[in-house]
Amino acid sequence: MTFNVQNISISDNLELAAAVEAAAAETSKHDGIDPFSEQFLFGLRDARLNHQHWIIESAGKVEAVAASDGSSAELFVIPDARQQGRGIALLDAVLPTPVWAHGNFDGAQALAQAKGLRITRHLLVMAIEEDALKAAAQKPQTELVVANYAQSVERFGKEHVEKQWLKSNNQAFSWHPEQGGWDIERLHRGMEPDWFDEEDVIFFWDVPADSAQPLPEMAGFHWTKWHDEVSPGFGEVYVVGLSDDYRGRRLGGPLLNAGLQRMVEKGATRVILYVEADNEPAVKAYERLGFEIAENHVVYEISDMAEEI
Repeated sequence: MTFNVQNISISDNLELAAAVEAAAAETSKHDGIDPFSEQFLFGLRDARLNHQHWIIESAGKVEAVAASDGSSAELFVIPDARQQGRGIALLDAVLPTPVWAHGNFDGAQALAQAKGLRITRHLLVMAIEEDALKAAAQKPQTELVVANYAQSVERFGKEHVEKQWLKSNNQAFSWHPEQGGWDIERLHRGMEPDWFDEEDVIFFWDVPADSAQPLPEMAGFHWTKWHDEVSPGFGEVYVVGLSDDYRGRRLGGPLLNAGLQRMVEKGATRVILYVEADNEPAVKAYERLGFEIAENHVVYEISDMAEEI
């Protein structure tokens, strides 16, 4: 069966962007997992991201969508249009770009096998709930100053806070393809979504005892996220990072505790986080805290040298 795969700009067409968002929401409701990640959803309306899109429609209804940011791609087919060849048509359009499979369902595995693709990255979603969450949401045990973004800006000034935040983030994620190498524009873009709350970003500050000393160094941060797109809402350990000079001081646990405490204060009975599957020490640490694996997300790509994870 042959399909008309349209390579089309979505970010300058609000009606089409809304139709794709509706198709993604329909797919998410059926599968229990969002088919597009946050950045790819943003790319439907934000032309600054320069995402490329491919769409298959029928009788004015969006049936399948693929998107690429140049380094990776994502695609989905609505439930009623599956197993008819739309997925393979979109996959052919985006390859050889590496492709995310959120949930790594049987259909995604079948497409990957048909095209000879291998898994080159495996991302886990882990979740903690109810009593285990309450037990982990402890007041952080640290001599460092704990303050959220709003409190920090009031005390130390916006310029210093954001400069330190960028420094800490880029040191912690120098290796990361999405989170590393940020500049101030990228940081501000991350703060644009409606869900961003200045009080949901927790910083650990190393404040000099002598008030005459320079402004403090940021030891680390815990950026949390509140999800209200479903009811009841839930929390997310969005980003946790430590500055280079503060690693090896056992601050990771207190940072995690501080963010979980914030989420519980907002009413969370469930908190999730994302972690690379091959980061075994982190996975085991989260499991000891009470987190369990809830979802699997993988990247497929063409690579004779790739090793299955």
